Amino acid sequence: DSGYQGIQQTHANSQLPKKKTKLKPLTKADKKANRKLSSKRVTNEHVIGKLKCFKILSCRYRNRRKRFGLRVNLISAIYNFELG
Repeated sequence: DSGYQGIQQTHANSQLPKKKTKLKPLTKADKKANRKLSSKRVTNEHVIGKLKCFKILSCRYRNRRKRFGLRVNLISAIYNFELG
């Protein structure tokens, strides 16, 4: 994506999929790595979607910032409890 250009200078651990060009197609190993990365991203997006059913995470937070971390941890604990 063009939205991720330059992200690796800011975040060294970021992973981007390999892209093909007209002259250089992707190898099977590159395709496999892209598929693996894609499956990780889909899993993360599903978790984010599940957490956003809580209004505190889907809308603007209007309470004290000091308590936001605690509340996010509690919501994450509820989500993890449902998984287990």
